[in-house]
Amino acid sequence: MWWSRVLLISWVVVLVQLLSLEAVPISKDRTKINTPEVRIEDAPASADTGLHYDRYLREVIDFLEKDEHFREKLHNTDMEDIKQGKLAKELDFVSHNVRTKLDELKRQEVNRLRTLIKARHDLEGGNDIAVDHQALLKQFEYLNHMNPHTFEVDDLDRLIKSATNDLENFDKERHEEFKRYEMMKEHDRREHLKTLDEDERKREEQHYEQMRKKHADHPKVNHPGSQNQLKEVWEDTDGLDPEDFDPKTFFNLHDTNGDGFFDEQELESLFTKELEKLYDPTNEEDDMVEMEEERLRMREHVMNEVDSNKDRLVSLDEFMTATNKREFLEPDSWETLEQNQAYTDEEMREFEEHLARQEQELHQKSADLQKQRDELERQQEQLNAQKVELQQAVDHMERLRAEKLEPPNEVQGNAIPENDALNDQQQQEALGQEHQPPAQAHQDASQDQSQQAAHQTHQDLPPGDQEISQIKNTVP
Repeated sequence: MWWSRVLLISWVVVLVQLLSLEAVPISKDRTKINTPEVRIEDAPASADTGLHYDRYLREVIDFLEKDEHFREKLHNTDMEDIKQGKLAKELDFVSHNVRTKLDELKRQEVNRLRTLIKARHDLEGGNDIAVDHQALLKQFEYLNHMNPHTFEVDDLDRLIKSATNDLENFDKERHEEFKRYEMMKEHDRREHLKTLDEDERKREEQHYEQMRKKHADHPKVNHPGSQNQLKEVWEDTDGLDPEDFDPKTFFNLHDTNGDGFFDEQELESLFTKELEKLYDPTNEEDDMVEMEEERLRMREHVMNEVDSNKDRLVSLDEFMTATNKREFLEPDSWETLEQNQAYTDEEMREFEEHLARQEQELHQKSADLQKQRDELERQQEQLNAQKVELQQAVDHMERLRAEKLEPPNEVQGNAIPENDALNDQQQQEALGQEHQPPAQAHQDASQDQSQQAAHQTHQDLPPGDQEISQIKNTVP
């Protein structure tokens, strides 16, 4: 518990010194500093911390540093007050301009997170499902998502704690990532050897050993942070006489931002000369990924030896104290990466077993997908066949419909259709009636009326009587 509290306390100072663009020199009279106008485009251009919220973190620290009250409290507040959260509470006393800009930064960050959530949601195929932004924003602990509009004391407290924890684990994750990189490189080499015949395999193994020996054949590497190592920088980089080496002058020369501390980037720049002895990007045997891991190892070693309060910064006092230790004057030899394999044989075995399981799972998934593809193709063939049958049925129905709608055959020769003959006969009868004498016409009309009456009577009779009546009418 004590360790975590100390780490949290020290990181407040780390974040400010590491991320601020305009650090305050130690000898500067802070009472005469004028608060500069705060502008959103003045975001610092410092080194990336590697955190996914790095820009938000840097901009918040930058604007807080531009407030005279907060900056003074930061440098004058003791550890106990910081531990009790009093530093975060000082946010209530910063200038209105700074608070307004912090509110704007938070709104921009919330919108950025919402955009990322939506993009990931779309990639996972959830276009038709509503996104619960409030629920998903809970995973981002470095801000209070329940209040997306204003930057409050709780937001600063969350940001400091999250950055402290994430940056503490950042180096560990980098080491693990490098270990996986090295094991994968060795795995690929072994798999490549399996594809070669015996003679080719021997030549490949010989070449591999030659490259290893060539890489190991380099000038002596000084112990990082030792007097010999710093003197080489003093002579080769600074162009000064090694006999005139002075630790305090050296510190001031390489405190590039003049804040009175060596941060991690300033420390790592001191090791460039040593790394050039080990790695050359033009050489086949030198791996630049390994070079960056070596740089990280050197920086961590110096921090462990010199950073007494574990704030990930080296102050002038800490540096001067370290120069009086035996390790500074008479250091042990430095063991490089080729002398310290990144993984054990057991880790390599477990890694290859893990890769084998992954490969087996991929093969199984590939086989399952092939089966699904075959089944889909079979179903597609069935659908195509049904489509052909349906089209044939539609064509048959169309032919039948066309045959029913065809016009009657044309009249051939002088043949008169039956209906037309009947119509002509009716017309002739009508004309004949018009030329009959009145008496004859009257008689024919009476006969027609009698026949109609008889016909009506015949219809009114029962079926049996209708037959008898019909017989009577036929008798003369």
